[in-house]
Amino acid sequence: MQSRNISILGSTGSIGRNTLKVVRHLGNVRVEALAAGNNAELLAEQIAEFKPRLAACADEECVERLMTALDNQGISKASYPAIVHGEKGLIEAATIKEAGTLVSATVGAVGFVPTLRAIESGKRIALANKETLVMAGELMTSAADISGAEILPVDSEHNAIHQCLRGEKMGEVRRIILTASGGPFRTKTKAQIEMATREEALDHPTWDMGDKISIDSATLMNKGLEVIEARWLFGVNGESIEVVVHPQSVVHSMVELNDGSVIAQMGVTDMKHAIQYAITYPARLPNPLPPLDLASVSKLEFEEPDLDRFPNLAIAYKALEKGGTAPAVLNASNEIAVGAFLDGKIGLSDIADINAKMVAEHHPTEANSLESILSADVAARRSAEAFVRRGATSAAAINKV
Repeated sequence: MQSRNISILGSTGSIGRNTLKVVRHLGNVRVEALAAGNNAELLAEQIAEFKPRLAACADEECVERLMTALDNQGISKASYPAIVHGEKGLIEAATIKEAGTLVSATVGAVGFVPTLRAIESGKRIALANKETLVMAGELMTSAADISGAEILPVDSEHNAIHQCLRGEKMGEVRRIILTASGGPFRTKTKAQIEMATREEALDHPTWDMGDKISIDSATLMNKGLEVIEARWLFGVNGESIEVVVHPQSVVHSMVELNDGSVIAQMGVTDMKHAIQYAITYPARLPNPLPPLDLASVSKLEFEEPDLDRFPNLAIAYKALEKGGTAPAVLNASNEIAVGAFLDGKIGLSDIADINAKMVAEHHPTEANSLESILSADVAARRSAEAFVRRGATSAAAINKV
């Protein structure tokens, strides 16, 4: 049986915190390593409770704050875990030999190399960091084939697809159908979206997520990235992956088979279900979540996504079609543009404008090596930053603090 000892990248984020709730519930899972960004105080609390062998955070300044926070928790220096920092620290946390499973829950490209190293070491990857497969799907899946590593998706949509495919033959799959909540602007006009504030964009109607993922959901880029991720997780082409807006978020995703049968996975909207599934697979163990109350679900709505109001979804399909390093460029561009929006430098619609320019102007190369992907990522970030400086619109003024 797969070892349930785990390490967590992104332990202080939404997925990381929910993972630790799952650990508390299961009771027989040991946390071997915790890695966070700059939230030293919460990381110290997690260390005090879970007593990992190793802890990692962003940089030396964060390490100093972490040690102060550990002292405040009453933890003696003799009881400290090994403390590391930076990308090297993330890699150590991801590949610690005592953990059979890595929960990869960092946001953005920072988790790319550490997750790749964990795959190369043969671990099970409970993958919540979709950017990893968006940037380097070919490289990651090839490495998993060589090492025997399992990649189990934690994203609710891909986790649902994984569940729908249990016992099915991929040759009999006609379509993968990813559901989208539609985000906070599902019923808003294009003009209203263009003038959206930071606070409005972060106000997701269904899920409690971090800032970056919430903005991606508001622009439907989150779904675009999931389309690219699904291509690599399930080995299907982009034409076989569709998106449907489902505001109730009860049906987490669906699979249509060649005979027209549609298999759907349904459940309450709580990420702990998908996290526990990925950690304990193939076992299905009881969890503390309430059962889905079908009688309370008055209706289930499904709509086609509006690509005029939400062009990021179409841009993601275009990047997937171009192939090679194009998805890595899109991911880098989007991270820069979302950051600029959150900082009040551009308007919400500028995100798609920047992404479209970046994908259109990119001439992809093969994405089968770490060097080619990282080179494309670095160059794309520079170009996107230049677009941000040139392309800020008056709409950005409403987001300024």
